[in-house]
Amino acid sequence: MSSLKMDPEWAPLWKVFSSLPKPVLNDVYDLRKAASMGMAASTAALPVRTDIEETKHTIQSLDGSNIDVHQFVPPAAASDSATTQSALLYVFGGGMIAGSVEIWHRLLQDIAHRTGIQVFTVDYRLAPENPAPAAVEDVYSAAKWLQENAAQFNVDPKRIVLYGASAGGGIAAGTALMARDRGDLPHKLAAVAMAYPMLDDRTYLPADHPLHNYLIWTQQSSDLAWPALLGKQREERTDENVSIYAAPARAKDLSGLPDVYIDVGGLDLFRDEDLQFASRLQSAGVHVEFHLYPGVAHGFDSTDVKVAQEARASRTRFLKSY
Repeated sequence: MSSLKMDPEWAPLWKVFSSLPKPVLNDVYDLRKAASMGMAASTAALPVRTDIEETKHTIQSLDGSNIDVHQFVPPAAASDSATTQSALLYVFGGGMIAGSVEIWHRLLQDIAHRTGIQVFTVDYRLAPENPAPAAVEDVYSAAKWLQENAAQFNVDPKRIVLYGASAGGGIAAGTALMARDRGDLPHKLAAVAMAYPMLDDRTYLPADHPLHNYLIWTQQSSDLAWPALLGKQREERTDENVSIYAAPARAKDLSGLPDVYIDVGGLDLFRDEDLQFASRLQSAGVHVEFHLYPGVAHGFDSTDVKVAQEARASRTRFLKSY
């Protein structure tokens, strides 16, 4: 089996990570537990920022369910009441089956701090208790609510950017497709930014693929998460019975979407699906900015290696440009 090249700063971190006991994943609930522990650990070093104002709003999703939207306002946004501002609608990661505002709390504060932009985050419903289309409908409902109520937050409804990571990136892409197809948002979304998004339920690495040795989110994880979301095993899923809002890479037509930003590590299970999605967006006439960071794995940006700093800086520049 051939070996792949790792970023020199990533290699010692990977050596530590790969030496840890591997969780036993018998079902999606084992995966949820393991993912939650990993996500919490990834944000533990971030500071608690007491200068970020936080408010919780309760809204209704498309099916009438109540969902919470959390608002994070940095000092720069709180002190500027003279002009309307942009806003980020952030969708956290967790493989479609894990994650919460509580788990990602420090990261949400950090995003507001780094960008100086108000961040709204949906505590969307998780699979398998709430399979597709619940998560995308929750985020779509939050986008519509934010545009309709933008004035009370001093936000320009035309300058709302969807921003998601991992599964959150896939949900953001599905939300953008839903917004395009439904056509009932008051305004078009300004842009969609995605960090290593989870887009394609068809992704599969054969057992002898060298990438297996470098994965943090593994093939086994995806093989548990996608059926939980879609309610069907791999062999049962087709373009006819899997919604493009749940698995955006299945969409035949990607035209008409807002500007898109995608980045992914070279040692990520989602690498090839993200590359292909970016290429197809470009071919469909969508403005795309794409970054491939060689030699790092899924979630690399939770560290402070140079490539992670570069990725955070590039995303921040993109987000602040709207």
